[in-house]
Amino acid sequence: MVADSHSIVARLRNYFSQLFNVHGVTDVGKAERNTAASEFKLAIDKLKSHISPGIDQIPAELIKAEGRTTCLVIHKLIISILKKKKLPEELKESIVVAIQKKRNKTYSNNYRGISGLQNTYKILSNILPSRLIP
Repeated sequence: MVADSHSIVARLRNYFSQLFNVHGVTDVGKAERNTAASEFKLAIDKLKSHISPGIDQIPAELIKAEGRTTCLVIHKLIISILKKKKLPEELKESIVVAIQKKRNKTYSNNYRGISGLQNTYKILSNILPSRLIP
């Protein structure tokens, strides 16, 4: 039984690390490179408001309020990701919050993890499915 807070955090970190680390990644190089800025605007509009931001601490409301300038910066970033065929390490990080789903607090599998992803990554993930070539 783990009782101190540091041991609990370490145990949950190990549990969620094993649960979430899957190594089957789709090749983003198959995505079309000339994506219209309007598609990015639609992906930005899909962001949910009043949700905790990811590690970058940039809330969706700020991205939505900035308009065209933000859209163009994000557009350039995502096009760069597609050209390089590599996701920057910064976008691979997320904040995982453990939420108890069953009564017994002593078992790690009685928790579910909620990942706080960065909004830039959410925009990219909204665009990729529509751009992948079968």
